[in-house]
Amino acid sequence: MATVHIPAENRSITDSEAISAFLKPFGIWYEHWQVAGRLDPAASDAQILAEYSQEIEKVKAAGGFLTADVINVNPNTPNLDAMLSKFNKEHTHSEDEVRFTVEGKGVFHLHPENGPVFSVTVESGDMINVPCGMKHWFNLCDDRRIRCIRFFEDVTGWTPEYVDQGVHGEFSPMCFGKSHLPSDATGQPGPMLRT
Repeated sequence: MATVHIPAENRSITDSEAISAFLKPFGIWYEHWQVAGRLDPAASDAQILAEYSQEIEKVKAAGGFLTADVINVNPNTPNLDAMLSKFNKEHTHSEDEVRFTVEGKGVFHLHPENGPVFSVTVESGDMINVPCGMKHWFNLCDDRRIRCIRFFEDVTGWTPEYVDQGVHGEFSPMCFGKSHLPSDATGQPGPMLRT
């Protein structure tokens, strides 16, 4: 499940309901969909889209999306560093960025106008949107692997619109998860994101 980390407050959130409540005022929605026991790890992109067809149609109807596809990134992806460098700098998009993570792990860093910079580490089963126009950037975690269903309003997709003097350089591209939190998970501060 996802983990939210707010460096300015030295605080992490791991409970799915608390994550949803924290994200909602920023126009970000979060859901957790079942993956374990539902998908064969070797499922093809077409099988993934077929298995989640009902959920995909609901998201498309709710968000005005016209198409959905599957992106599969791993250490063997050609030109991986060049591809990742397009998204690891602060940018916006002209439409919502919506992802359902089927496999792997990555971190969205979000910089809303009305709040602090925070990160959302997503992993298998996590569905999140980054609202149109919200400043953000994305990093893969250490294993450099993620497989996601993506949703688009425009069938040609979107391109990043970079932010002048973005703050991405002030934050570590580190992923956070429950394993990085204190073992008692009582809400004690997790590791800081700011470098």
